[in-house]
Amino acid sequence: MTPKILTTLQTYSGPLFLADLFAGVTVALVAIPLSLAIAIASGADPAAGLVTAIIAGFLISALGGSRVQIGGPTGAFIVVVFGVIAAHGYDGLVLATFMAGIILVLAGLMRAGNLISFVPEAVVNGFTIGIAIIIAASQVRDLFGLQVEHLPAEFVGKVEALWAARSSVNWHALGIGAATMALIAGLRRIAPRFPGLIVAVGLTSAAVALLDLPVETIGSRFGALPSQLPAPRLPGVGLDRIVELLPSAFVIAFLAGVESLLSAMVADRMTGGQYRRNAEVMAQGAANIGSALFGGLPATGAIARTATNVRAGGKTPIAGIVHAFTILLAVLFAAPLAGYLAMPALAGLLMLTAWNMSEPHKWRGYLSEEAANIVLLLITLVLTVVADLTIAIGVGVSLGLAIRLRRRHVPPADWNTPDR
Repeated sequence: MTPKILTTLQTYSGPLFLADLFAGVTVALVAIPLSLAIAIASGADPAAGLVTAIIAGFLISALGGSRVQIGGPTGAFIVVVFGVIAAHGYDGLVLATFMAGIILVLAGLMRAGNLISFVPEAVVNGFTIGIAIIIAASQVRDLFGLQVEHLPAEFVGKVEALWAARSSVNWHALGIGAATMALIAGLRRIAPRFPGLIVAVGLTSAAVALLDLPVETIGSRFGALPSQLPAPRLPGVGLDRIVELLPSAFVIAFLAGVESLLSAMVADRMTGGQYRRNAEVMAQGAANIGSALFGGLPATGAIARTATNVRAGGKTPIAGIVHAFTILLAVLFAAPLAGYLAMPALAGLLMLTAWNMSEPHKWRGYLSEEAANIVLLLITLVLTVVADLTIAIGVGVSLGLAIRLRRRHVPPADWNTPDR
């Protein structure tokens, strides 16, 4: 369970540092708008997303079992975080994240990282598509600039409220959101290694400010962002509160463990490396404990940011540490600029994130699989959208294990490389 950074530092060199420096700064420029957008979509203060990217991003790289893993807040957690905040308040989320970190540390000590091969791929694909649908639905209000007094947390009620407000479309907001999406897609095609996310969001947000468009921004909704990290503090702990939040903590720990190991697996396929599963799980535990102490969100390995790191030339965990310090410098010296970012621009960014999470290029392949896997994926997807992620994961994993036991001699799942 030795962290990869200790291995890579034994042969570290100047050229490696230059490669890591460029990759780390590139990933930070991608992570800043994503972290803000994910925090807002989760029902949290936007600053919490940056705090998570800094603290958890540093710890995941410093203690993890992958050479190139980049950690921070991810879209997969939006649904869980939103639900926990709605039910238990932000303090409840912080405590649940802290507890999830402890669960992950214990899981790493018990070498539970080896159990990843027993989680059915159909379950992961089902709740990932379900989460993508929920994220997209949550961004419709800001993308279209709809006037909705109260947006329900549950999916059906949310769709009904959005449909009822359809006459209040703000065409300026929709234009900014659509332009942001088009810029991101165009820059990704023209220059895939270029940090197009922050450029696209920055350009359309600048248009809002310069043209004085009637479009909501981070500053108009949340006020000025803090230009320093909060002081660490322990979340309030009580036995009743722990029991109340334990199911949420297990869901956060499960998602963090699975997402981080999948991300590290993808990175290995891109680089030809070999990550250390249990060191990675331990690092996720430390990262979630650290994030909670600073009032941040749950964190895990981010597949899209990890892939960006690899494509930008990142070679060792130093790139992830550079990424965390770059975001810290942005908070210390450029926090006021974040207030100008337009909400429809961030909504467009998350719409594309949700689309990429759902991996539409693989849908045809899912339909060609055997019936049991299709049914398992659909059950998990539907339960994720209309019921609860806790129920979806529990039912999906249980059914998947039952199918595996019935087959007896079926080999472990052969994971395909996700593109999220």
